Amino acid sequence: MTTDRFGNPLAPGLPYARGAILTSTADDYAKLRHAWRIIAVRIEKDGPESVFNFTGLERGLRMDPSDLPFADDELAPALYLDRLTELALEHLGGSAARHDVMLFNRLTGATVATHLVLVRPGDTVVGVSAGYSHPTVVRAAALAGARFVDTVGADAFAAALEREPRVTLVVLTRLAVTYETLPADALSRVVALARAKGARVYVDDAGGARVGPAVLGQPRLLELGVDVGATGLDKYGTTGPRLGLLGGEKALVAEIRARAFELGLDARPMLYPAALRSLEQYDPARVRALVACTKGVAAALRARLGDRVRETPVTAQLHGDDILAIALERAGLAAPPIVPIEALAAFAMFLLRDHGVITVHFAGLPPGTPAILFKFVPPETLARFGGAEALVRAVDDALGKLAGLVGRPEEIRPLLLGDGP
Repeated sequence: MTTDRFGNPLAPGLPYARGAILTSTADDYAKLRHAWRIIAVRIEKDGPESVFNFTGLERGLRMDPSDLPFADDELAPALYLDRLTELALEHLGGSAARHDVMLFNRLTGATVATHLVLVRPGDTVVGVSAGYSHPTVVRAAALAGARFVDTVGADAFAAALEREPRVTLVVLTRLAVTYETLPADALSRVVALARAKGARVYVDDAGGARVGPAVLGQPRLLELGVDVGATGLDKYGTTGPRLGLLGGEKALVAEIRARAFELGLDARPMLYPAALRSLEQYDPARVRALVACTKGVAAALRARLGDRVRETPVTAQLHGDDILAIALERAGLAAPPIVPIEALAAFAMFLLRDHGVITVHFAGLPPGTPAILFKFVPPETLARFGGAEALVRAVDDALGKLAGLVGRPEEIRPLLLGDGP
């Protein structure tokens, strides 16, 4: 795809088109800053219970009170690193004799450091997933001076390996940005083909490190037989903070660690206690409970909005193209004056402003997906909001308000960036 459904050309490195309102990452930040102001007003007026985190992400700082005296860059590694390493290897399916781990400031840091170590200018990096590789992977390859080739599925990946010269790194994503999944046989085939080519394999296992084993019955990350991989500690059964956990062959991790320290990509050691507690409390049953709750939300959304609700094994989605199409239909308009990502952003802003719902649209800069994802919904948050039907009513209300505004881009701009109606 080079354009969206409305014919708008996709922006470089992104799976959606930029418009006249949200033109850049700087505009995305301005939008996020405005969202923070809305959250602050809600909390000041009605308290923190008036805000509902439906991002599917856990990005808080959870520590036992006994940890606080040691949340210090000098003390924490001395007291927590050995146990953190032990739990991290267990979580990733690694072996202490063969593997090591490193904690990064975020998953992107792990991806960038890995590329800078394993890729040289002029090399080719091949991505493979069931949808598309995350934009951070594309940027990391570019930063290393490599040519990036993205593929969907094992067959397309095999063809790319045959066709492309100087493939030094394969980036495998088992749970794509679209939340489609690669089956276990495809994972095995990709690793085997990469090995035969002499390429290293890095797994961008953001949420897949838990979804794969807990929901799909797949091996843990390092049990896939790869060289190195990373996951986020803010996703699906872990409780934050938003850190990247990398694991892999000891020698490779040592090189990547050194580069990360040189570039300031490492996580501050004072956060080790929180990472340790996140891994200690992890239970695969929690992941399955989050998925089950999400399926209930998906069914309620589909009952209201029909086939425009797209489903994967772990998500319900409203694509930006569909959000814009619904708004145009309700408004009786034919030509869209904005692009889908701006319609999606306005929809998300109405949900936040009028219902206190924080969606995953506000979780990334720039957003990595052109869809609103309902994923890994915490049952307790849904119950506090009033249940799946209450959430669907909020979604329908936001779509209605978007329809009332979609023909007036001059009013959508302040809605997204400040001083909105």
